[in-house]
Amino acid sequence: MAVPVSLLFMLAALAAATYVGKWTARRTEIDVEPVLWQTLVVGLLAARLAFVVQFSSSYESSPLGILDVRDGGWRPVVGFAAAWLYAVGWQFKRPALRTPLLAAVLAGTAIWGGGLLALSAPDSSQKLPFMALTTLDGAAVDLAAFRGKPTVVNLWATWCPPCVREMPVLHQAQVGNPAVNFVFINQGEGAARVSGWLNARKLLLRNVVLDSRGEAPAAFNQRGLPTTLFFDAEGRLVSTRTGELSAASLTEKLQEISGSRPLP
Repeated sequence: MAVPVSLLFMLAALAAATYVGKWTARRTEIDVEPVLWQTLVVGLLAARLAFVVQFSSSYESSPLGILDVRDGGWRPVVGFAAAWLYAVGWQFKRPALRTPLLAAVLAGTAIWGGGLLALSAPDSSQKLPFMALTTLDGAAVDLAAFRGKPTVVNLWATWCPPCVREMPVLHQAQVGNPAVNFVFINQGEGAARVSGWLNARKLLLRNVVLDSRGEAPAAFNQRGLPTTLFFDAEGRLVSTRTGELSAASLTEKLQEISGSRPLP
């Protein structure tokens, strides 16, 4: 299982901001750390709230999902703006905080913002590859045959807890989006095991295929489960999500491959 890379960038940004703020204020008796934590909380709450408001309909059936930030649902631009406004406000309250606070926020913005920018620009040259897979009935299928429609490729396994949790969300999306191919590539398990697992949960998924030799992660340059890749109708990679998807974050990704790109 993989930790979302965006979370790692956030933690790195916090560590850098704290260090820079303390280092800048070392010659004074000012403790900038409490204000930095408050600034972080304001930024995160604003970024999350903006995403939830935009995809509010996806949370109607499960309001507690709003609290589950593992789905990767954020609006970083809104969060950065809120954090900067909060930091600027503190400078008027305590002018002595100006230099260490600005230095800290700049450092955090550079690391977190730069990381998110890098993540938002996948390798568009990567295309849906030719890959021989097997259906649950034993028939051969080529992954490249799904080109021609927007395609969602999910790498999963029955022993992977976040894969299990997100599968009903993917099932509902497959039912509700007939214009999109959903392909579920199971990693290293047999047809009997996968079929029994799906039947026990009454998940009538289409395009469930087996990758018995585990070739798909290497082909997509991925290392963790679950991983979901989003391709446009021409088979070009548009976005990748490592980690559990919610209904809201999946809706966001589907908009990207259907040509209706969400707001930043």
